[in-house]
Formats: sequence, structure tokens, C-alpha cells
Amino acid sequence: MALRRRQLIQAAAAGAAALAGGMPAFAHARTKVKVGYLHTPAVDGHIWIGQESGAFAKQGLELEMIQFTTGLELFQAMIGGSLDMLSTGAVVSNFPARGQGKVFLMNNIEYATAQLWVREDAGIKTVADLKGKQISTTTGTTAHVFLDRALRSGKLDPAKDVKLVNQRMTEAVTSFISGAVPAVALWVPFDSVIRQKLPSARKLIDASAFFPEAAIMGGWAARNDYYDKNRAVIAKLIAAWAEVNDVVTGKPDAAAEMLQKTQYKEVPLADFKEQFKASKYYTTAEWRTRYQDGTVTKWLQQVTDFFVANANIQGALKAEQYFDAKPFLETVKA
Repeated sequence: MALRRRQLIQAAAAGAAALAGGMPAFAHARTKVKVGYLHTPAVDGHIWIGQESGAFAKQGLELEMIQFTTGLELFQAMIGGSLDMLSTGAVVSNFPARGQGKVFLMNNIEYATAQLWVREDAGIKTVADLKGKQISTTTGTTAHVFLDRALRSGKLDPAKDVKLVNQRMTEAVTSFISGAVPAVALWVPFDSVIRQKLPSARKLIDASAFFPEAAIMGGWAARNDYYDKNRAVIAKLIAAWAEVNDVVTGKPDAAAEMLQKTQYKEVPLADFKEQFKASKYYTTAEWRTRYQDGTVTKWLQQVTDFFVANANIQGALKAEQYFDAKPFLETVKA
């Protein structure tokens, strides 16, 4: 009896201490979510601003962040069960089309984040001049989707007229800087490495040239079984994201400064603000309209069509089957 009384007193004291700090005792019990991500502002911008501002914590979520190099690795880890959900670029239109992952939230349009750079000494003035040349990139990613469209715009067949060198982006950029290849298709912020180490290099074209016909979206997907069993968590994550998105769209300079200061210190602030603008962000209300009118589904399908053709996906699901707009529309009211 004495032991039980002591436990009650300790519990009461703990509760009083929590209340004195302005936080009820139960507020400390947060739902842990394993989130995979890529370290590029288009993908992790919302996440880190939300972590810094406390938006996710306010919703009772504790995000365990796990960094990867490509969206391909992200999905492989999630399919294997080591991630609950992920945030990535174009690959969000790939694996879900194979039935691996449910897409439920968009971050942005990779408006000018994918870029094609050429060496000044390579004699490449137009996309057509790339015929017969080697181009480094990471296949199956946002950069590859963009490069395919760019080559076709120059009347080149991506499979026959150029030689793609498939490397991790860090190695692809190193190959380009060293002169091993005359061109590289990359994504921001790798352009800053080129600007610093090879200032004579030139950006030939970026993804903005093909908007909206080839809009590439980045967004969130969850493991199928996790998605089915954790709808409340999905709704809380969307609510936190919406709060952050108001900062990203309402105070873009402040958002960029917060990100550069905490996550992208190696990129000069002026350069980072330019990189941040390379993504097209919509207000939450504008996203709501695009979810409702089918624009998001159409844009996802455009990139899925690329993956179906290039990766030879058999029996691919349509975007309307792997993308669920309902949680966003139920959480974010008009």
C-alpha cells in the first residue's frame, strides 16, 4: 500500500511539473514516424522548416529523419520495411505505379531544379549539339526525366543519339568537372558545386522550358500497409505540412534563410535563394484546387508514362489508382 501511495504521489508531482511548464503530461507522447528523404531543398525544405518551427511536434509527431542519395534507394528502403514514408522528386511517379507505395501529398513542381550543364570547351551551343556525346546523370530520377524531354526537344533520340553514363549525382558532377564527360544532367543544389569548381561551365537548359507539358512533381508516399493502418498520422502530417507551406509561399525569403542557416550552410545565401526559387510552390488553397480538378493526377501520370516506357513497367497502375487526394482534401478545408 505504501508503495502504491508513493507511486501516486510521484505521478501527481510529475503531472504538476508538466503543467507548471505549460505542457500537460500526455503531450510528451508523440507518434514516431520514420521518414526517408533526399538532401535537396525541393525535397526536404518543408520538412526542416517544420522541424525548426515545431509544426510537426504541434501535431504530436516525432519525425525520425533518414537521408538517402536517390529516390530509387528511398523506395527500396521503404518497400523493405525500414521506412514508414518518404519525400522525394520524380520517383514518386515510379514505384507507386508498380503498386509499391501510396502517394498522398505534393511538395512542389521541380520547375527549374533539373538542369543540363555543358563544358565551355566541348563546343555544345544547343541541345542538338549533344549528338554522339556522353552525358552523366542518375537514371530513373528527376534529372533523367528532364534530360529525356530536353533531348527530344532537340530532335535527339535519348536511346540512340547520346550515351548516358549512369552515376550517383555526386560522381556524375565530379566526372563533369574533371572533363571525363562534356555534359551532366543534375538537380539543385549540385549546380553550386559546378559554379564554384568550374565557373566556365554553362547551363544549357533547365526544366522550366517544358512546364507544364512535362511538369515534374515532388511529394510524399507511404508504405502500403502503413498507409492503410495510420490514416490519423497521415492527416496530422498533412496539417503540419500545410502550416509550413504557408511560410514557404508567404515568406519565401525567410524560409530560404532558415533553411540555409540550418541545413545548407555550404551554399552561399544568395545562391541558395536562387536555388529555392527553382521550385514552383503553390499556396495550400491553390494545391487544393489542383487536387480537386485532376491536375495533380495528370502531372503524376505524365512522369509515370516516362517510367513505363523507360523502365518497361508491366501492368502499371494509373496515377488515379496510386494517388489518394482524399486525406489532403479532408484535412485542408477550402
